[in-house]
Amino acid sequence: MKAGARTRLAEWLVTLPSFVWLGVLFLVPTVLVFAITFKPATPFGGIGEGWTLDTLRTLGNPNYPAILWRTIRLSMLATGGCILLATPMAYYMARAGAAWRRWLLLLVVLPFWTSSLVRIFAWKVLLHPEGMLKQALVWLGLAGPDAMLLYNENAVLLVMVYTELPFAILPIYAAAEKFDFRLIEAAKDLGASSFRAFRSVFLPGIRVGLLTAFLMVFIPSLGSYVIPDIVGGPTSEMVGNKIAQRTFVDRNLPHAAGLSAILAVAVLAPLLAIASLRRRESPRDALREEGV
Repeated sequence: MKAGARTRLAEWLVTLPSFVWLGVLFLVPTVLVFAITFKPATPFGGIGEGWTLDTLRTLGNPNYPAILWRTIRLSMLATGGCILLATPMAYYMARAGAAWRRWLLLLVVLPFWTSSLVRIFAWKVLLHPEGMLKQALVWLGLAGPDAMLLYNENAVLLVMVYTELPFAILPIYAAAEKFDFRLIEAAKDLGASSFRAFRSVFLPGIRVGLLTAFLMVFIPSLGSYVIPDIVGGPTSEMVGNKIAQRTFVDRNLPHAAGLSAILAVAVLAPLLAIASLRRRESPRDALREEGV
């Protein structure tokens, strides 16, 4: 066997466990979810025989477009908020000394030591009409006595940003740690302001970290249902809440599968878009390296 063939075989053997893992735990369940969408529901919460389009017809409920749009909108806002907060934090962490860097990393991962459910309930207590935050805002004159901080979209967005923020900081920091900060100093020496050097040199240099942070925050946000369920209200429902309702309350698995299929498409769309974008950029990068 030639050396090139042995190398390719070794690469396939190393990659095979990952392919099997993704196939068994991602591809097969996704195909089953799409298949169940076209099955009839039974009165006892099971899956009936045969095939039907009834689930697709029920997904035409006029309430669903509003819920889907709310899910995408809140997920995009949460992702944008996390990246805006995480980027300067990651920049500072990457430029800090080794001792400070360890402490800052510890502070970033510290919330993971507590159950996310406990932290969400803590926000519910904090945003309660009789909570400390509401009383402080009223005392400062920043909110009226009738202001409602809980059970609305703003509360959902706030807690989503808080919950997902570490998932944005870590990949951006991983990219910023490898960045050559001498490039920023060179840009300043050439007359660029600090902000322009940050925007034109640092951000393009960590674009892989930014894309990773986008995916790490946006995808979990799309499927979030605990946060809207605890701190949201009837007007803050997301697709995840409807899937849980159809599964555990209504016991209509085909309907839940149909909603899950819509959510899967919403998750896969940005992945495919980013993969396509990176494939288009790869030839350009190769040409730049060759000086064309």
